[in-house]
Amino acid sequence: MSEILLQPIISEKMTTLGEKLNRFAFKVLLKANKIEIKRAVEEMYNVNVTAVKTMRIPAKATVRYTKAGWIKGKKSAYKKAIVTLAEGDSIDFYSNI
Repeated sequence: MSEILLQPIISEKMTTLGEKLNRFAFKVLLKANKIEIKRAVEEMYNVNVTAVKTMRIPAKATVRYTKAGWIKGKKSAYKKAIVTLAEGDSIDFYSNI
């Protein structure tokens, strides 16, 4: 189940949502569905999940200018899941640091 969750998304916006609405975001596999994501979060963090919202972030072309000239690249597509936890449950991403 832990293969479904690739990494947590820690940003200023997600930190605010975590504090106010008890929501946390993860990068997940593109083929994962909401039921699999819910099971993976509950199993990995020992919490109760009440809702899962998913979104697919499309690939984006990037261009940088360096001393050697223009470098063209691509950011790959990924799937983001926003998980709402039950009242009283919480996930602490910073405890392992």
